[in-house]
Amino acid sequence: MARFQFRLATLLRLRELARDERRMQLAEALTLIDQLRVRSRQIDDLLRETHRLQAPPVGPLDADRLLNATRYELVLRAEQRALQLQEASLVSEVEKRRQALVAADRDVRSLELLREKQQERHAQEEEERGRKELDEIAVRRYAGEDTS
Repeated sequence: MARFQFRLATLLRLRELARDERRMQLAEALTLIDQLRVRSRQIDDLLRETHRLQAPPVGPLDADRLLNATRYELVLRAEQRALQLQEASLVSEVEKRRQALVAADRDVRSLELLREKQQERHAQEEEERGRKELDEIAVRRYAGEDTS
């Protein structure tokens, strides 16, 4: 009985590797977005703390402290805007990577389906070949018994 050999096995393997690479690229982009969001939440917390520091104190007003807090708030808001821009560009990058992964999955699946169909056809051919051999053996036995 002949063993099934998928002639496009190397191509299938290359496409699987490409799909896995796309999957890793997507995971990296999603991780970056998560990190940006964590940093954004940290900045929000720092802004709340800065607002608390800017609240009018009871007693004398410390102008230097108020000025420093305002400057710090401006720096935090600038960083927050930069993070928002980075996140927006990463979101579009994630969508591109997601589409690339879908295409790579489709390529792999099409080859897997082709392999399955060829494997089924091979099994049917082998079964048919086996049946023919058994029929031939049966005919030979019958013909051998008939002549005796």
